[in-house]
Formats: sequence, C-alpha cells, structure tokens
Amino acid sequence: MSSFFQVLKPTPFGFFDEDPDFQKEADSLVTYVKRKLGDDILSVELTKKQIWTCFEEATLEYGASVNEYQTKSQLGNLLGSSTGSNIELKYAHETLDFILRLAEPYAQDAGIGGSYNTVSGSIQMHKNQQDYDIYQDLKDGDGNLIFSSSLNNDGGGKLKILEVYHFSPQAAYRFFDTTSAINYLNNEFSFESFTPETVFYVLPVFEDILRGGQMNLSNRVRRSNYSYRTQGTKIRVFPTPTAESATARKLWLRVGFGSDPFKPAYNDKTIEGISGFANIPYNNIPYNKINSMGRQWIREFTLSLSKELLGLVRSKFSTVPIPGGDLQLNGDNLITQAREDKEKLKTQISELLESLTYDKMVESEAAKAENIQKVLRTVPVPMGKCIVIG
Repeated sequence: MSSFFQVLKPTPFGFFDEDPDFQKEADSLVTYVKRKLGDDILSVELTKKQIWTCFEEATLEYGASVNEYQTKSQLGNLLGSSTGSNIELKYAHETLDFILRLAEPYAQDAGIGGSYNTVSGSIQMHKNQQDYDIYQDLKDGDGNLIFSSSLNNDGGGKLKILEVYHFSPQAAYRFFDTTSAINYLNNEFSFESFTPETVFYVLPVFEDILRGGQMNLSNRVRRSNYSYRTQGTKIRVFPTPTAESATARKLWLRVGFGSDPFKPAYNDKTIEGISGFANIPYNNIPYNKINSMGRQWIREFTLSLSKELLGLVRSKFSTVPIPGGDLQLNGDNLITQAREDKEKLKTQISELLESLTYDKMVESEAAKAENIQKVLRTVPVPMGKCIVIG
C-alpha cells in the first residue's frame, strides 16, 4: 500500500490528514506497531488504514485530555466568553467576573448594585388610616400603579419591598464632629498648631468605631416611634396619621420585582457565551503543536489500540487448521493486555495533568515558598549584614 499522503481518506475523520508531521509519523507508526506486535516472526493481520485509524484515535484522546485539563484550570475565566473563537492552547488572563457575578444578587438586595433595576413610588397617606395595599396604592410620579405598569414586571409577579423611607430625620454630626473636643481625651493628646487659635487632637480609630456603634444604638432606642410592618400585600405604618396635614403627605418606597436570570436590565451578551464544559470552543490540537512527550504517549496509545484491534480480529477464530494440527490464536490475551495498557496510559496522563492544574500549581508554589523560608532560617548571617524577614 502507498504512503499515507498518497491514500484517499486514510483515516475515518481526516482531522489530521493535511498535517505534514502527522503524515510523516503515520508511515513510521505502521512499522513501529507491526514490529512491536511480532510481524517479523508471525504476520500481523492489520492493514495500514487500521493502524492509521488507531493513530488518529490516540491523537484525539490526547487532545481531549489536554483540553479537559485546560477546562479545569480556566473555566471560571472562560464563562461568558464567545463560543465562536478557537481557544485551544491559549493562556487566558485571570478575571474576577465569575466571583462578581455570584455576588451580584447580594448587592442587589443590599441596594448597592446588581443587574436589575428598582422602582421608586409613593403611597398617599390619609388621616387615621394605618393600613395600605402596596399592590393597589403604590404609584409612580405620574399617578400610575407601579405593580401593573412597570416595565420591570411585565404586569405580573411578586413585588419585593427593598426600602421604606418612613423615619424621623436625625442629625448625626454630633457623633462624628471632629471639631468637638468631647471625649477626645484632649488633655492627654492635644498638640498646638502653627496658628495659636487652633488646636489639633489625636483621634484614635477606636473612637470612630465606638461612635458608630453609639449612633446605631441611638437609632434603635432614642429614635421616634416611626416604624412599619409588612404582611402579604399590606403595609401598616406607625404611628397612625392623625394630623390634618397627613392627607398631603406621601410614604415613599423602593421596590423591585422577581428577577429573570436571562433578562437583566442591560443587554448582556455573555448570557449567550460559554455556559459550561459543553460549549467551550476547544478544537482538536494540531499534531504539529504537540511536543515530544505528548507524541510518545500517542505512540504508546496507538500501539495499545492496535493490539486490541488485532486481538478482536484473532478472536473471531480460536484456532486455525494447519497441516498436522491446529494453530491456537491469542486474541483474548491480546485484548486483555491492550486494555490494561490503555487504562495505565489514561491514568498516567490524567494524574499528570491533574497535578498541573492552576490550583495545584498555586499550592505547589506556596509549599515551595514555605520550604525556602525554612531553608533560609538555617543560613548563617554574615556579621549581621542580612535583612531577615519573618
């Protein structure tokens, strides 16, 4: 049979048929496999195309293992990226997008971020009326019901109260006024400035912390009795509005609606990007990009696949009649040996790649740095002229 590049469709899929390195290796592998299987003593019942098929499968198996390793190392950085570009054998930059995306719902509830808009509205207060229906009384600036007219809600879904502006104003400057010398221990920590009419005081950090706690406690204990309670669709305000001017007042609320994970407030194209292991755009690794270590693994795996294939061929007939007796074939033994070799090779590359994932490499570097510190502690310091850290 002719050389690899002269044969029409030498491999089933043809992924590497145009690769010059693959073409050159294919012809050499035929000789390698047949000699390893004893072709010089007993004819090996394998064609070149069968060996080339095993060669292609071994290369695909190697590429799949490497891409799986890359996925374990970089999935957090790839999520949301375009699925239309080839990223095999590329070293992506680390990002915090995945972590920040996980934190968005907490920021949304805290009112300091998130991916969904909130709506402000007001309820008209009435004298001697404590209870109001949020779904029927909450309106926007134009007098429209927020629950039925908001674009964020599409006219349905649960309304979520995020904040109620129902409290008595309170000045906080007295707790953090840096011009006041009260409780600043000014007698012990005073320093005169360059101008005689000004005196600066050293303010320890714990003072601010204590004053922050004091203000929070004051809000809870000394504040007026303005409060509210929600249940179901109702909100009850305390105290009951009694003044004649209550009818001119409004109770302001900030509300939100149920979040659709695929419809944030902005046009998020990352939703259509990489969503997980299944759609990462890894192509087959070109054979000419595989180094010597990878090629040797592919040769050995090709041999194992060829041995298994030969065993399947020979197992079709347990014996072959020859003059004066029968020839016993070793198909079952070849299959057993081949599958053990395949499992060993798969375990070998799996363990190797697992030890080289980015997480494992960080652990290794940390252990190395710790060991270096231990070694440096035993190094003599020449005449004290050494800076020791730690």
